[in-house]
Order: sequence, then structure tokens, then C-alpha cells
Amino acid sequence: MTFVNSIPQTNSPQLQEAISKILIIAYKESTDLLQDYFINSGFECEVVRQQHQPEYKNYSQSYLVLLNHFNAWQIAVKEKKPTLIVEADFVPVINFNQLPLPFSLARKNVGISWIYNCAGQIYTVSADGYAQGFSTSMVGYIITPEGAKYLIDFANEIRKNPEPKAYSTWDSEIDNFLRKHKLTNYIPFRNYGEHGGFPNKEHQQNGLSKSHRADVLYDKLAFLPMYADNSYIKFIFIRFKARLKGIGRLLLGKFLRFKIVRESSVSRRLITFALTRQLTLIL
Repeated sequence: MTFVNSIPQTNSPQLQEAISKILIIAYKESTDLLQDYFINSGFECEVVRQQHQPEYKNYSQSYLVLLNHFNAWQIAVKEKKPTLIVEADFVPVINFNQLPLPFSLARKNVGISWIYNCAGQIYTVSADGYAQGFSTSMVGYIITPEGAKYLIDFANEIRKNPEPKAYSTWDSEIDNFLRKHKLTNYIPFRNYGEHGGFPNKEHQQNGLSKSHRADVLYDKLAFLPMYADNSYIKFIFIRFKARLKGIGRLLLGKFLRFKIVRESSVSRRLITFALTRQLTLIL
């Protein structure tokens, strides 16, 4: 048994040995720095770059992002082991390859495990320290072949309704979709990296938060995110704000819903997980 910041995770392998490969989803963004980091960390890494088609002209940005992930799912479904998928603006923490897999390989009904959380929630925590939960962001996640198979079906449903030209918060529907198909989804004890990109104007135009950052990280970031604009002071300010927001979500019962605590048979385990993850000085 290994212990990660007081949360036990029995027989949890390191990422480097648990996943088949890393897929970096991109359009025109440079991925050299991120790809070099993963390769130097011992991972097999592939860039899945979207090729623009004439019919994409009037598609919403949200649907174009879904198409990028769809292409990655078509690769992941053919793998024998889980696949780690990140968007081009993901920034990993140092020692990324040594972090534990956020779920047990012994479980046969795993769908997805986020490694970066946005509006995260936890539903339950197993005796060996794995948290089933929810996230809305697809900046970084691990998908099993079974999960990829269902997400391909999910993407085909989104194509029909609300259809490609419409804005869609499809990423917030994934947890519910997979659970309807009897798959369980997980979130890590802490985030394995940061969303390093700039604010999303399409989100803002549709009444959602224009930017999101990791509430708490496993370790220091491997390199400075784009949003910092090469300013360490700006970076520290944004990370400090993200940490405060994460603590606020915890205190307000958004990360761990009060109703879930009251009704759970493992309420102490849930509270310990939720509180302990914030007990770090790392921004």
C-alpha cells in the first residue's frame, strides 16, 4: 500500500506503467514543449491535430473541440490499456510520470478519470482511496477502451442534437452519460496539471465562466502556463486566486455536497478526502 498525502491507494501503479500512450489534442497550437516533456518523462506521445474541412466553417467552437476529442477516442478505443488525453494548453506538474493512477485497474467498469478538475465534485471514496466524481472540463483525462467506445456514441448523439452549429456544454454531460451505461468515473486526489490557456470567449458569450484553473495541484508546474504572459507575478496571482476559489467551493459544499455527506455510509472518508486535498502550500 502506498500513501499519497494521507490518502491510501492500494496497489496503484504509476501513470508511466498504467497507460498505453498520451494523446495531445491540437488544432494550430504549438505542442513542442508539452510533447517534449512527456517524451522525456518516458511516455509514448502522439499529437492528434484537427484538419480543417470546408463544412466546419459554421460549426461552433464547442463542437469543433468535441470533434478533436472524438478523433482521440477513436484511437483510444483500440488500445488494450487506458489512454491519457490532454488538450494542447494543458501544463503538467513535475514528476508527472510518477503520479498514481486515480482508479484501480482491477475495476472492470471504469469509464473516465479526470486528471484536471473543473467544477469538480466527489460522490464516494473507496476504502483504498479512489474517489468517484464529476468534472466538466476535458483539458486532461484518462479514458478506458470501454469508456471511449461509449463516448464515440455520445459524440454521434451530439451531432444530431443540438447539432454542430449550436453551442453546447457537452463536456458537462459526459459523467451522466457514462454512468447511465453502468460505468464509474473518477477524479484524482489533486490535479495532475493546470489549464494553461487563455479565457474562452464562447463560454463567456453563453453566460459561463470565461476561464477555469486547477484548484489544487499535486506539485509545482513543469513550465509556466500561457496565461502568465511570461510574468511569474501574474502566474502567482492567478494560482492564488484559484486556490482561494477551491477552498471556497469546499466550504460552500460544492466540491462535497452536504446532502451526499449526510446520506453516505462513508461520510468520514469523504470529509477526510475533501479536507486533506487542500492541505498543501503548493499554489
